[in-house]
Amino acid sequence: MRIPGAISFLIASLCLAGCTSTAGVDALDLQKPSNETTSSVIRPPAPIAAAPKAMARSAPRAERAPEPDNGLEDDNAAAENTRPFGLAEEETVSFPALPDSAEPPVEPAALVSPPRLLSRAAPPMLAGPVTRYGFRDAKPINFGRSSPRHLAVHGVDVSRWQGNVNWEKLRAQGANFAYIKATDGGDHLDPMFMKNWRNADAAGLKRGAYHFFYWCRTAGEQADWFIRNVPKMDGALPPVIDVEWNGESSCKRRPSREKVLEKMQVFMDKLERHYGQRPIIYTAPDFYRDNLRGEFLDYPFWVRAVARHPSKVYPDRKWLFWQYSGSGLSHGVTGRIDLNVFHGDERQWRAWAGGRISVADAD
Repeated sequence: MRIPGAISFLIASLCLAGCTSTAGVDALDLQKPSNETTSSVIRPPAPIAAAPKAMARSAPRAERAPEPDNGLEDDNAAAENTRPFGLAEEETVSFPALPDSAEPPVEPAALVSPPRLLSRAAPPMLAGPVTRYGFRDAKPINFGRSSPRHLAVHGVDVSRWQGNVNWEKLRAQGANFAYIKATDGGDHLDPMFMKNWRNADAAGLKRGAYHFFYWCRTAGEQADWFIRNVPKMDGALPPVIDVEWNGESSCKRRPSREKVLEKMQVFMDKLERHYGQRPIIYTAPDFYRDNLRGEFLDYPFWVRAVARHPSKVYPDRKWLFWQYSGSGLSHGVTGRIDLNVFHGDERQWRAWAGGRISVADAD
């Protein structure tokens, strides 16, 4: 049966419009944010055991209830006798290190790759006295003569797991700086980041942001995501890339050493161009052993070592920050918090944090 020409033309027009509409929807879908799961893992709350008084250490964690989603927040496995991912203790890493009887010196080591010069002088708070160590530790470690207590400048790192942080109390307790979880992967922003970012600064702490690297996303898009969410501000500490193996992530990929180094370099180069500061590398013993020994010698390192001094866990590696406990206690948070220390004295801290120190000055 023949269809009149006008009707045929109408039907053809409708078909063409339908195809065009479908193509438009597909194009929009391609522009949607990725729903890919990153390293974030939410677990049911766990009770916080009563903790004895003692010394402190390491990075973020206030409400240990839900387990943290990254290594900076999951420092001291002794709290649960198991570490959600990575190694339970540094001693299990096979490194030729100093014998236990040989205590490493506690003198400040050379600082490597300080931030570039900022556009203004160091903030006024750097001219004031450093807040002295006043933390306790639920699982204290006796580091002997190499105790982090002998170093002057202590700080913390935090994420959403600390809940609402009282930054004034944390500052009074002994926190001079804070690294704040900002992003991980290419689509996850810590919901507490901006609140912590503003309040830490208002309380007088030097602050910086860190990114948990996700091995199933490209380095470029992760750098773009971090830059999109972390303000570029004078006086901020250099950005941190947190690299480790995360057994809790939906991404089970473990790239080759060559690919790991390549991805890290792409990410760090992009951040350095944007912020004008060389990024700091945070890592844990197993990841360091597999990928970073002998690499990135001109980058500052922030190392996790909760049972032994970094010189025994990371032989021949200069470090800028040491995360020495994941079970710190403070009046500023309701649970446990990671504790860190800067590798230098007060003069070096003021100079470095103000962007005015050179490698030669630190030696």
